[in-house]
Amino acid sequence: MDPLSHRKAHMRLHITHADGTPASGTTVHLRQTGHQFLFGCGAFDTVALMRSSSEKEQAFLLDRLDKWCGLFNYGTLPFYWGRYEPEEGKTAFQDTMAAARWLRARGVQVKGHPLCWHTVCAPWLLSYSNDEILRRQLARIRREVSGYAGVIDLWDVINEVVIMPDFDRYDNAVTRICREKGRISLVKSVFEEAKTSNPDATLLINDFNTSEEYASLLDALLSAGVPISAIGIQSHQHQGYWGLEKLHTVLERFSRFHLPIHFTENTLISGRLMPAFITDLNDWQVEEWPTTPDGEERQAREMTEMYETLFAHPLVEAITTWDFSDGCWLGAPSGLVRKDNSLKPAYLALHHLIHEVWNTRETGVTDEHGNFSFCGFMGSYAAEWNGGQAAFNLTSDHQQLTICEQ
Repeated sequence: MDPLSHRKAHMRLHITHADGTPASGTTVHLRQTGHQFLFGCGAFDTVALMRSSSEKEQAFLLDRLDKWCGLFNYGTLPFYWGRYEPEEGKTAFQDTMAAARWLRARGVQVKGHPLCWHTVCAPWLLSYSNDEILRRQLARIRREVSGYAGVIDLWDVINEVVIMPDFDRYDNAVTRICREKGRISLVKSVFEEAKTSNPDATLLINDFNTSEEYASLLDALLSAGVPISAIGIQSHQHQGYWGLEKLHTVLERFSRFHLPIHFTENTLISGRLMPAFITDLNDWQVEEWPTTPDGEERQAREMTEMYETLFAHPLVEAITTWDFSDGCWLGAPSGLVRKDNSLKPAYLALHHLIHEVWNTRETGVTDEHGNFSFCGFMGSYAAEWNGGQAAFNLTSDHQQLTICEQ
């Protein structure tokens, strides 16, 4: 049995001449042009591109983003409240919307991250009462989800809820309201606001806690009727690759909900591993964290195994590599390209999987009835024959499409 059969579908193309008669004996060349599966990456550089006024910086960013678009079809843009709206009423809407439209024009689906989080929270909220903080949090969600509808229709609605009421590293408005309202009440409120603001949006809950504590919270949230579209799993592996055993354990734990699973923030580094005694990754501060040849080969091997495992799982619908280039979060060598934009082995390994191994190309001849049947990975396709051409989407099994020669 094909372990990737759930990623594929059968289709029959029926090609006719202009007079309606079958175009029998016609050679058809078929190629896949895009994936239904979401192969993603952080796309923060697009916002930097929109803001840049330097021709040199723009050329550098465009080179990086050209490589980005050569690999991915799904991008995450930043909506950290404290940076998106550092002063109340002054938002980054113009640059962020321009970045989102730039990605969409290149066939990339876009997700906003996050709408509610206790970290990088807007400091000006602290001057308000808890009731007013919640009101403004919901208004913020309504503004973003409705304002970007049609351009951004995927959202990490709330981030790291498991730890949220217990977070004590510094005071912030979201932890305040989470402690008072409770996790279930707060999550229900923000999800319902997002759902009302864009009923067609894909709404995620997202967490780095992959233990039973997160699963138990999800049980309670779903029992409370929270409209969660997909479960977000963070997988920052600065201290070493999870390995297959943990990967399968996490997949089994969250598969019981029968909801789509998104690996939202995946990190595998290509340098020295962060020490195991570090409990909060943010506490590891070093002046330099270089990539190494051995580390790059290790990163490519581990990323290949992880992607193969996740792509084979029927509930996983998206995988997002968090850093495209080295030196981003925590300064880690976590990218698929080096700081100078040169390609690392992990980039080439993923490109091989996504655009070669998991990509359908077929050449065949129509039968006497003008039919050409094939089985391919779900996504977008282009077909060409005798000077004719057509584009279509393969989205479900046993589709039939009739095409008339021009």
